[in-house]
Amino acid sequence: MAGTEEDLALIRDHVAELCTQFDDDYWGACDREHRFPWDFYRAMAAGGWIGIAIPEEFGGGGRGILEAAAVLQTVAASGAAMNGASSLHMSIFGMQPVIRHGDREMKARYLPAVADGSLHVAFGVTEPDAGTDTSRITTRAERRGDTYVINGRKVWTSKALEADRILLLTRTTPLAECRRPTDGMSLFLVDKHAAGVGVMPIPKMGRNAVASCETTYDDVVVPASDRVGEEGHGFRYLIDGLNAERVLIAAEAIGIGHAALRVAVAYAKERVVFGRPIGQNQGIAFPLAEAHAKLRAAELMVQEAARLVDAGAPCGEEANLAKYLAAEAGFFAADRAVQTLGGFGYASEYHVERYFREARLMRIAPISQELVLSYVSEHVLGLPRSY
Repeated sequence: MAGTEEDLALIRDHVAELCTQFDDDYWGACDREHRFPWDFYRAMAAGGWIGIAIPEEFGGGGRGILEAAAVLQTVAASGAAMNGASSLHMSIFGMQPVIRHGDREMKARYLPAVADGSLHVAFGVTEPDAGTDTSRITTRAERRGDTYVINGRKVWTSKALEADRILLLTRTTPLAECRRPTDGMSLFLVDKHAAGVGVMPIPKMGRNAVASCETTYDDVVVPASDRVGEEGHGFRYLIDGLNAERVLIAAEAIGIGHAALRVAVAYAKERVVFGRPIGQNQGIAFPLAEAHAKLRAAELMVQEAARLVDAGAPCGEEANLAKYLAAEAGFFAADRAVQTLGGFGYASEYHVERYFREARLMRIAPISQELVLSYVSEHVLGLPRSY
């Protein structure tokens, strides 16, 4: 039965077995060379894992975000970290608005190709001058007969180099004409290869096997049939994908934490200083035990949030808390791994410096820890809005 512990354990076992083909050295090379992990991606596609959350009638596995989270956590925990997870997760959470709100023709046109891995998808929301204040985006889509013409600019569009389609949030009604700031926005599946679309990678600290890009749109013509759902409802549709995104990102953060903890524990058992393994010292042992405790607690929050997403229940609090707690736990584990290995933690040989760099990302993306706390303050505790 889907969603049971036995079912999730089987998923983890199968994914972990596949991931043994791609060791830390593989991921280190991909990161160092800024090389997309095509072999890994194709192996995951062949195993049916990319389409796990796409309905069976459209070629997917018909499972939920709970099972998808198990897949991505296992991928990250294998040592693939964010380089591995990011090659996959846009095709999982990014298509949730299409699954929930796209018409049948759109689903039939795109979902089977996403499920089998032949169609890559990116997510275009953030803008240079809007950041996480999504209501202030200025990318504009103007209706012209049976098409829209899009102009604007996005940043941090991950996987845009490989993508065939970009799920793009635009304004179809100027902000000044909207009753609420989140009204008047629409989602489109834009052809990345269309005339007027530009892509440029952004140099960054880590997760370099999967580029994050600036994307530009200059008079890009998009058929109206590539609009997701109704015009003006894009922000509401986007939320369906964002709660799933928070859950999956949280699962990946936990996976990175487990990868770092595994290396640190093994090193602490083997490294002998002053005639004893360093893991015998409480100054080493207790922080690693604390990292384990934080990861286990965050994992329970992720599972609760995932079950609510799958049930279609309100889950803003749970999805945000899952992301917050997992990002903190994953980074704490990675940081303690570096500290446990000392100088070798700073070296590339043991890979914990890569885990550290990628775990740090989770505290700012896809939303900062501070904005999660702002959400909780306002929407859970009922305190006055701070911005």
